[in-house]
Amino acid sequence: MEEERKEEKKAFYIRSKVWIEDDAGNVVFGLGRMRILEAVQRLGSINAAAKELKMGYRAIWGRITASEERLGKPLLVRNIGGSSGGGSELTPFARSLMERFRTLHRTVEIESDALFDAAVADPIGAAGLAGKP
Repeated sequence: MEEERKEEKKAFYIRSKVWIEDDAGNVVFGLGRMRILEAVQRLGSINAAAKELKMGYRAIWGRITASEERLGKPLLVRNIGGSSGGGSELTPFARSLMERFRTLHRTVEIESDALFDAAVADPIGAAGLAGKP
């Protein structure tokens, strides 16, 4: 008698991207802009953030100013030149926005995983995400 092969359940994961748009469809805030602000916060300048993220200064500057204009609030306090060389720091609004976006992003991940497990995982033979970190 031939031994029956036990089917292994494969691990599948749902992925999604979350960002905030204005009514014209322009990106206001998302993971990319959050990474930029995290780098500025950690390094103290747009220039240092640009180097770390391997982006041009103008690209980072453009994204930050576009978000500021769309939000109607500043994200950075820019200190111009001087003997210390200037620098930038996050506004309290930027820090709050980042924290709230992190919470939103994590909630979407958790809820997406639960919806996937309930609606799709079993029919496709997936192991599910219950043990996912």
